[in-house]
Amino acid sequence: MATITLKGVPDGLYERIRRSAAENRRSINKEIMFRLEYALTEQRPVPLAVLERIDRLRARAKLPPVSERWLKAAKEKGRA
Repeated sequence: MATITLKGVPDGLYERIRRSAAENRRSINKEIMFRLEYALTEQRPVPLAVLERIDRLRARAKLPPVSERWLKAAKEKGRA
């Protein structure tokens, strides 16, 4: 596996990477790898297509649509 050394990273960019890594519970190195992989992936998911697929799966499983109220209750339950 290759090793890359990145020099001259602006402080502001480094801080954004550091914060993003912390929020995603990844090391800075893994965050950079994740971001590079995503940026260089040719087949990015199309948000509307993903939502349509979710809707089809929910309908097939006969699940009700997700509402703001349902999300709030799930978040509250998760914090208990």
